[in-house]
Amino acid sequence: MNQEVNVLALVKGKERYVFLYTAENREEVVESFGRFASDSELSFTWYDAAVMTQKALREKREAELVAARKEMRERAARRRNTVDPTLFKNAKIRFDEADER
Repeated sequence: MNQEVNVLALVKGKERYVFLYTAENREEVVESFGRFASDSELSFTWYDAAVMTQKALREKREAELVAARKEMRERAARRRNTVDPTLFKNAKIRFDEADER
């Protein structure tokens, strides 16, 4: 199974915060922002948690848009590849009528 890994990173002075997550564990990483913000030994603030949460949710919306666009393209391709059988029936009738003349 090939899952897309998302990366969010924050650099604050000498501290580096790098979060790797998939769509399935996005909520867990957002919860970790709150845990980091509540840890007084870290420079990670509630503002940082809010900004990182917004970025994670933006990535989610963008991924959903990409998936929706892909689905629309696939549906359009299937419609282009699908031929209405009544078109041939009507064409045959027209040819038969032409032969009778």
